[in-house]
Amino acid sequence: MAFGYQKDGQDIVTVTMDMPGRSANVINDEFSLSMMTVVDKLEREDSLSGVIITSAKKTFLAGGDLEMLIKQEDPEETFELVEKGKKITRKLETLGKPVVAAINGAALGGGLELALCCHYRIAIDNSKIKIGMPEVTLGLLPGGGGVARLPRLIGLQSSFPFLIEGKQVNPTAAFNKGIINELASDKDDMLKKAKDWILSKPEAMQPWDKRGYKMPGGTPQHPKIAQMLAIAPAMLRKKTVGNYPAPEAIMTAATEGALVDFDTASRIESRYFVKLVTGKVSKNMINAFWFQLNEINSGGSRPKNVKPTEIKKLGVLGSGLMGHGITYVSALAGLEVVMTDATQKNADGGLSRIEMILNEGLKLGRTTKEKIDATLGCITATNDYDKLSDCDLIIEAVFEDRDLKGKVTGQAEKVMDSNGVFASNTSTLPITGLAEKSIRPEKFIGLHFFSPVHKMKLVEIIKGDETNDETIATAFDFVLKIRKIPIVVNDSRGFYTSRVFSTYPNEGLALLAEGNSPQEIESAGKKAGMPVGPLAVIDEVNIGLVAGIRNQTRKDLAAEGKKLPPGPADPVIDLMTEKLNRLGRANGRGFYEYPDNGKKYLWPELQKHFPPTKNPLSQNKMIERMLFVQVIETIRCYEENVVTSVEDANIGSIFGWGFAPLKGGTLQFVNDYGIQEFEKQAQKLAKKYGERFAPPELLIEMAANNQTF
Repeated sequence: MAFGYQKDGQDIVTVTMDMPGRSANVINDEFSLSMMTVVDKLEREDSLSGVIITSAKKTFLAGGDLEMLIKQEDPEETFELVEKGKKITRKLETLGKPVVAAINGAALGGGLELALCCHYRIAIDNSKIKIGMPEVTLGLLPGGGGVARLPRLIGLQSSFPFLIEGKQVNPTAAFNKGIINELASDKDDMLKKAKDWILSKPEAMQPWDKRGYKMPGGTPQHPKIAQMLAIAPAMLRKKTVGNYPAPEAIMTAATEGALVDFDTASRIESRYFVKLVTGKVSKNMINAFWFQLNEINSGGSRPKNVKPTEIKKLGVLGSGLMGHGITYVSALAGLEVVMTDATQKNADGGLSRIEMILNEGLKLGRTTKEKIDATLGCITATNDYDKLSDCDLIIEAVFEDRDLKGKVTGQAEKVMDSNGVFASNTSTLPITGLAEKSIRPEKFIGLHFFSPVHKMKLVEIIKGDETNDETIATAFDFVLKIRKIPIVVNDSRGFYTSRVFSTYPNEGLALLAEGNSPQEIESAGKKAGMPVGPLAVIDEVNIGLVAGIRNQTRKDLAAEGKKLPPGPADPVIDLMTEKLNRLGRANGRGFYEYPDNGKKYLWPELQKHFPPTKNPLSQNKMIERMLFVQVIETIRCYEENVVTSVEDANIGSIFGWGFAPLKGGTLQFVNDYGIQEFEKQAQKLAKKYGERFAPPELLIEMAANNQTF
């Protein structure tokens, strides 16, 4: 049995959740059966003062079993399953005896929903404990009563950050919001307070079951709530671009539920939940953000034959945008960091930027003065390379120039620990070529961070031809240490992420060159699920830099006796950089205008230089091209063994450059589309628009055998 059941001399029953063989309690068939058995037993108790529900695990209750949820296909069967589970919790809260949730650890999703079924909630006051409903991040809504109960407890508007945004808070914040009734210092104190409350003989009834109940803040008919609800859907649609059904479903279910009695609200919630859980978006998001992400973080791409490693001291060469960012996240993780630059002034400037990030976190309540002091205490900003002498990992983050990178590599390797690892934070330059300047190429590796470093979660680990397993393992363990997501790829020009990502803005430029509306192109990019439109992306990257990388690639290939094929984006890049001097946001003028006071806007003269076509593409056709070109290039990378696992490909695409999370990643997009249908459409696009859409041989073979990634 998954639950312990203990009745004391005061007729108080303590139910302790403790599912065997699991590190955390999760809601599955076993849990539901045990819960039903316990509630039935409580109903039969001759004398019962009250009930305490707690956990023997480090967490209270982690929520629903995603392995079970992702398999749900039949709406009717799923609805019956959900309603069956709700009958159990409804029986618990209408038991007629006081029920306390004694929250000893994280209460997320179904964990918080179970707590809301109880009449009183006590949590240990530990800032590491998280309380919330993150279901929306997996394309779902809280289907165990959360949408019906939380608005009734704290009000409709107050509940939206938790329901629609998936906000998680610590127990103190939950107490201040009215979600938690009382805080405790430790487990013993929590259980004592729970018993004391029961013995005070409180009314064992939920607020919403009492005659005359009124929802805090008012129902949707209240003028203030009605005013908020009048504009909220439009604001939500603007944010989601209509790609994510869960936030809208949550808002609708909560609003509709607030107008009816609790039991009806609960059934409304179930209907919306079933629609989401049996849909493609939630399955894609669960697969990516849970199963594949866990596979990566558990060491799926890490060499299996290498013992765990630990970096004690890190060196960072360069204090610019990437250098100070790497320094910040590493120091935040408690590592000692030496950040160097050519001058002490430059190094101090990098440190100042780190202080700005920390102080911004303080203003937002995300950190404390003590944590700031501890983080800064880990950092030495200097122009003295000798201070790198005992570093066991050094990361260069200097300008994207092969000669400069080679120079700093030599300088650092002279003084660093002989057993240390040297890493390059390059985004495009092949690691094997850079390693030629190293005296220990087997200990040379690529660590490609993304900007801004303190916000972007992915780090691409690039193996050179001579990089050994110990070096890969060291890099992998370091990335996990600084709380980032590691993917491991083989060497290639642009590696995996930069190589594939570049196809997105380039396709936007191709569409512009064809005479399609810039506004429509940008809109299509967002509707495709990308964070921003392709023209905005290339402005941020800097059109001049894009041109420079392209020109360098031409030179490198020419040296190898090869030629870079011309691309449809080339004329646009050449015109913008060579004739119009519009280089992007950095110089205040690109595809967009950047006024000193006001929001950016598309340059009005774009269509003067790129005249509108008489037959513009529909947005759906643009979306198709933007997505297909990224996916096909991913398949090429997979075929060429640049990216070696489906998990790395999907997670790398989502966290690296923001490929539509609702699609589950670039390779999952093919599975979702249907591999044979995808291959046929790729052939059509290639015939019409060129070789960049040509299906790789791997795709053709897999389609012939109806295989999936």
